[in-house]
Amino acid sequence: MNRQTWAVIILVAWLGTIGWLLARELGQSKGLALADATRAVEPGAMYYTVSMGDVQIGFASNTVDTVPDGLVVVDLMLLEVPALGTIQRTEVRTIARLTNALRLQSFEAGMTSAAGRFAAHGTVSGDSILTVELESADSRQTVRVRLHEPMVLPAYMPLHVAFGGDLKVGNTYSLRTFDPLLLRHSDVSVRVVDDSILFVPDSSAFDSTAMRWVAARWDTVPAWRIEQTVDGVSLDSWIDGFGRVVSVSSPMGLRVERSAFELAFLNFRDRDRAESIASFGAVNIIRQTAIASHVTLDGDRAEFRVVLGDLDPRAFDLVGGRQSMSGDTLIVRRATAESLDADYRIPLGGRPDLNRYVAPEPSIQSSDPRIQAQARQIIGRRRDPERVARLLSDWVYQELDKRVTLTVPSAVEMLQTRQGDCNEHAILFVALARAVGLPARTAAGLAYINGSFYYHAWSEVYLGEWVAVDPTFGQFPADASHLRFTIGGLARQIELIRVIGQLSLSVVGVGD
Repeated sequence: MNRQTWAVIILVAWLGTIGWLLARELGQSKGLALADATRAVEPGAMYYTVSMGDVQIGFASNTVDTVPDGLVVVDLMLLEVPALGTIQRTEVRTIARLTNALRLQSFEAGMTSAAGRFAAHGTVSGDSILTVELESADSRQTVRVRLHEPMVLPAYMPLHVAFGGDLKVGNTYSLRTFDPLLLRHSDVSVRVVDDSILFVPDSSAFDSTAMRWVAARWDTVPAWRIEQTVDGVSLDSWIDGFGRVVSVSSPMGLRVERSAFELAFLNFRDRDRAESIASFGAVNIIRQTAIASHVTLDGDRAEFRVVLGDLDPRAFDLVGGRQSMSGDTLIVRRATAESLDADYRIPLGGRPDLNRYVAPEPSIQSSDPRIQAQARQIIGRRRDPERVARLLSDWVYQELDKRVTLTVPSAVEMLQTRQGDCNEHAILFVALARAVGLPARTAAGLAYINGSFYYHAWSEVYLGEWVAVDPTFGQFPADASHLRFTIGGLARQIELIRVIGQLSLSVVGVGD
């Protein structure tokens, strides 16, 4: 059974709703205007219900405090996500300190769940250096990034649009942001597409018959619908004139709506958990992202031909290795025996183009002594790349308990807990492979399971060419029903998750 990347989904849902995208540096005069405008921001908190279908699955809040030199913004999201008959509880909290011109000074971000805790602390020095300290389990890493422009977060665009832009229907903005957790820039197009008057609960009263809080008064809020487009994928949100989110719905079916504190938080906290869990049966989030197949597929598939609807292939890693495009048809072939016969011994040397695939990354701690010791124990004296890759894949498949997890994947943490979903399997395999000098990378896309295509992550290993390996399903090499959309870590996977609710496909050919 497929496992979702729950940590990423939660972060995307949060950063794509309460979190928006700050503008690039606006220039001296506009920066001064922003500084003057933000002094008018009133401290306070906004509360939100987080729902899927008709079921509330969480609570969120956004708090703004003014300080002498700027703003402190605190975002909180608490979720209980239904997945495969279990309830996964997680809390995501970010604290950002901004100047009066909305430039980032420092931030703290953390995700806590039963599977563990991930934290990041960042500081900007002189608008030119970002230092981020990452914590996962007992692993600590420091990453320094040189910034070519003042630091802006993908978290507080409503403030920027309201105070630094012009909320008029038809206005557009071209923006560039830097995500400090994913360590990547994004080019964003923003357009004001509509305005309206929305109704939100202003106060509440306790209904002793229903034993829950209900709306007592409603407030009218002038709001603007903002469309942001990143990598060809759009998301709409309604914001008010002070830059505060009013409501948003994601393509995955998650809905975030402003509400009174009692309705958003107390009803969720005090709900009948048995009744709530029963309601969750109708909103399984994994089923929400499934893409039904119009044909039944059986056996170990060697070739797959799929027509992808309404998707810009240039935005994804669809072509390369075992995948090719013919018109609008994606052709995927399973690796042959010849492609597994690498012409080198590990560790691979003299290949600068592959150096990045043997180097550690924030969540792929291949230089950690524990990862290196485990990898050496698994492969012994073997140096044949195909044999080493197979041994590592088999070990991860056999040793990790298959469980849906709500955390940011970390190879060191997975080595300790020995449990996780497809992302944890893929990342641990890549870390073990890199630890012994075997080039490897993560990939994500869709995999066929019992009549539908689901989000899935797996690994690719270089054996003279890139070969798909699935340590979650125990496939070496992976069959052709693994449709790769992205190569790389969280940053690239998020791009896929943004569109998965909008994807459609049609199988036009299968080969055994």
